[in-house]
Amino acid sequence: MVIAMKQNALTSQVAGVIAMLKERGIEPRMVTTDPRTVLGVVDELDQGLAKELMGQLKGFPGVDEISSFTDSWKLVSRSFREDTTHIKLGPASIGGEDLLIMAGPCAVESKENFQSLAKQLSVCGASMLRGGAFKPRTSPYSFRGLGEEGLKIMAEAREQTGLPIITEVLSPADVELVADYADALQVGTRNMQNFSLLEAVGDVNKPVMLKRGLMATIKELLLSAEYIVARGNNNVMLCERGIRTFETQTRNTLDISAVPVLKKHTHLPVVVDPSHAAGKRELVPSMALAAVAAGADGLMLEVHQNPEAAFSDGRQSLAVEDFSRLMAGLAKVASAVDRRIVGVNDEAQGNLFAAG
Repeated sequence: MVIAMKQNALTSQVAGVIAMLKERGIEPRMVTTDPRTVLGVVDELDQGLAKELMGQLKGFPGVDEISSFTDSWKLVSRSFREDTTHIKLGPASIGGEDLLIMAGPCAVESKENFQSLAKQLSVCGASMLRGGAFKPRTSPYSFRGLGEEGLKIMAEAREQTGLPIITEVLSPADVELVADYADALQVGTRNMQNFSLLEAVGDVNKPVMLKRGLMATIKELLLSAEYIVARGNNNVMLCERGIRTFETQTRNTLDISAVPVLKKHTHLPVVVDPSHAAGKRELVPSMALAAVAAGADGLMLEVHQNPEAAFSDGRQSLAVEDFSRLMAGLAKVASAVDRRIVGVNDEAQGNLFAAG
């Protein structure tokens, strides 16, 4: 249930609505106070009680309109919050007119390599560094990350470049450790429905990027996000990274339609990861450009100095020079859809256009 107060409603009138609901054992949530106060009730109410409450609230002074939720996800629903949520990520943000570009290697391999790459990505216009310190791998014999040492390397790169960092957390036990170093936590595709992990990241005061599961529906993705927001962490980004289909020409199938569908149903920012969707670096630029044209708020791209020698996911990683060229194209498409690239100043953005 969404309760919208009149624009000139008094504070005492808002307090009266809240008090009435609390007397009935219902804890309303404040959606917004500007330009008018909007309250949300996400408790599961039987139809009789809901109808009774709506009837009572219509007679309260200051109440403008009352509507029911139509979605099984409530807090992340566009009907709960009309405007897209803006999330601050270091000097950058996501959810507004800016396009957030997260870039970096699949895994942090060494201090020298990561920090050298971070400086190059910063010059190219990346607005956030990505890298894996803890890696979930299909084979137990594959490289599984440097752990806390990898987190320290990423934190040092942030100090050198000023770019915020995002990295994956694999288990509830690691959330506090990763949150101590990272500016944002990533919940990977294999953990989209790891509800203990979702609740754990919901308990920390750090932005979270939730990746869509390999065979998850959009509804399942939104309900997983609801787990995080219901714990009090409203700073959630959703990531479309390709789903598993019968097609074998790509690693996964990028569901580009997920971008406008998610934008319709939720106020959470939407990120696209074309690297994991494509699995082949030569396909990544086209898919990245298409994602921006479709309305994505950000991109996550795998970049490596020497993709052929990467410890993991080298086949889908862009070389630095390819990333630089892609940024030129992204600047053009972003401009065409009234966006601009975060982290690229006016002079640099002009150089990117010239380079394209």
